[in-house]
Amino acid sequence: MKSKVTKYFVFLTLMLIAIGGLYYLNLSNRHRAIVKTYLFHKLGLVDNSWNIKTQEGYVSLTTPTMVIDNVYKSMEGPQVKKPFQLATEKSDLVWLTSFETEAINADENTKVSNDFICHTNIDFYDGEHYGRWGLNHRIGVQYPRLTTMTTGIEQYAFPKGYGFPVFSDENLFLATQTLNHNIVGDAFSVKHKVSIGFVKHHESMKPLMPKTIMIVLPYDPKNPFRGPTEDHPNSCLPLETKNHSYTYDDGKTYSAHWVVSPGEATYKTNVTNQLQLNEDATLHFIATHLHPFSETLSFRDKTIDSTLFISEAKNHPDRIGLEEITYFSSENGIKLYKDHEYELILKTYNTSNSNQDMMGSMFMFLYDREMHERLKIFNNDGL
Repeated sequence: MKSKVTKYFVFLTLMLIAIGGLYYLNLSNRHRAIVKTYLFHKLGLVDNSWNIKTQEGYVSLTTPTMVIDNVYKSMEGPQVKKPFQLATEKSDLVWLTSFETEAINADENTKVSNDFICHTNIDFYDGEHYGRWGLNHRIGVQYPRLTTMTTGIEQYAFPKGYGFPVFSDENLFLATQTLNHNIVGDAFSVKHKVSIGFVKHHESMKPLMPKTIMIVLPYDPKNPFRGPTEDHPNSCLPLETKNHSYTYDDGKTYSAHWVVSPGEATYKTNVTNQLQLNEDATLHFIATHLHPFSETLSFRDKTIDSTLFISEAKNHPDRIGLEEITYFSSENGIKLYKDHEYELILKTYNTSNSNQDMMGSMFMFLYDREMHERLKIFNNDGL
């Protein structure tokens, strides 16, 4: 009897392994990375701990180890996520003013190439954040992305006197992902070290409101991988339909992550609705997210036919990847008008002999007049 039970157990185990293997082999490169990273961390095969330190003026978060064992294009590599607070033992109002991400080795003692950074996203919880200030009408209106750092723009600071106000015990969320366009061969490990600078509350500080705008291109959800045709020349070929896919009020489905063929191309998107300007505002900072083979991403005021800012991308001359992406920062700012039309124009030049993936986004920060009014009350009476 015992022998039969053992045989059944062995048979069942082998069947589960076979089914699991077939399932894994049919996964995309991105989903394989998710599975492998989970197993590496769950089984303790690599360091699975976060190293979080809060010191005077900044908080640093060093990730668990991420194993790079393959070529991983944008949005494909191993990634880790973590909710965090600046400090748990107190609830002081502070101002986030700077951001930095860097790739380091698994021993945390040597900086390595930032080519291994895909993106580092920092989000806030809009229900908690806006609810605390009595701005409930903002909750759920826009995705609460605070900012993103990416290869080519790994660190930046807001203009002097500006910041994003949070309480030290307020919940924030970090997600950071690896990238590897060029190295083939033995696996290697990296970590990301993310640093967020902040200053103590002062009445002279001015609040910024984050807004995200991006190039989105239409596709047919019934036949998504058909790509552009004579009847639909503006359609894109989306990388996939589960992520970065949106259906807007016009009933059309759009992708923010699509395929670019070899050669030059130009893409345009009207971003007026994405901006959601309820009143005239002043724009003070822009951080841009682009993929390799981008050249420029321009932010334009269509109403007055004026280019307000051009973000330029510098590609590595000897390998795939971005060396630098320029950003916008100004204490005086640029005036935006609620009754104007705005657009993004992306220019790309795919110099490879194969299809590549593309995204183009701008993380904008506008002077937040409404929040400033709340802060005046806080300065006098507190919350």
